Amino acid sequence: MAAIRSFIKRHPLLTYFALVFAISWGGFIIVIGPGNLPMTTMQFETLGPVVYLLIFAGPSIAGLLVISLVFGQAGLRELLAHLLRWRVDARWYALALLATPLLAATVNFALALLSPAFLPGIFTADDKASLLLFGITMALLVGFFEELGWTGFAIPMLRQRYGILATGLIVGLIWGAWHFLLFWESDSFSGAFPLALLLVRLFAWLPAYRVLMVWVYDHTESLLVAMLMHTSLVASQLILMPLTTGEDTLTGILVWAAVLWIVVAAVAVANHGHLSRQPFPKEMSAMGH
Repeated sequence: MAAIRSFIKRHPLLTYFALVFAISWGGFIIVIGPGNLPMTTMQFETLGPVVYLLIFAGPSIAGLLVISLVFGQAGLRELLAHLLRWRVDARWYALALLATPLLAATVNFALALLSPAFLPGIFTADDKASLLLFGITMALLVGFFEELGWTGFAIPMLRQRYGILATGLIVGLIWGAWHFLLFWESDSFSGAFPLALLLVRLFAWLPAYRVLMVWVYDHTESLLVAMLMHTSLVASQLILMPLTTGEDTLTGILVWAAVLWIVVAAVAVANHGHLSRQPFPKEMSAMGH
């Protein structure tokens, strides 16, 4: 045990990312069964909520474990302090909650001028109230459980060494890979197009959005705001996502990714070519906040 604890203290980030995949993917595979991957539509309808809770609990459980082992009570108190940090400028709340749905709706309506298939899902759904309730409930759960780990632990640790862009790219790519079991379909590896669709779902836009999340956290140091920003993203995806298939889906994702990367570039230009407000302090507290 002493050797394991020593390894974790020397490699907290490596330990954290390994635990995230072990907990999330391990729970997923145990529930679904290794012989039943990828998950079918029927399995999703019956086991979906359980599977999602297992997967999304991974980042938070891993974060709490590593913080406890490496930083002890001081680290947990710091995590709680950033979770309860709500006195930030109102513009950051507006940005966290409203920017993503407004941007997603704009993109979808613009694409709908080319094809009605791109109309936001809420406009074509038969039961709009149920979709809204499901989308908001799932978004709140996902935002809380995921960001308790990603932003509560991984982001401040990486910001001790890297800038906002590099930190966002590292976590964003890992974040994308972590979603693999959710986006993997039976034909994902059957040809060039389904493989391309899988890859763009995982890696085209998630890193860009994570860069923006790191930028917001860098200016607010509020875990609550980060959770709300993630909540806004998930709600937008579930409520506004158009019911497209095939090439339309690929087109929609690529356009969405391009728009997000343009926003990242615009933020950098507005800050004189830099995303970071200032160098992140390395020795301020237990986890580098």
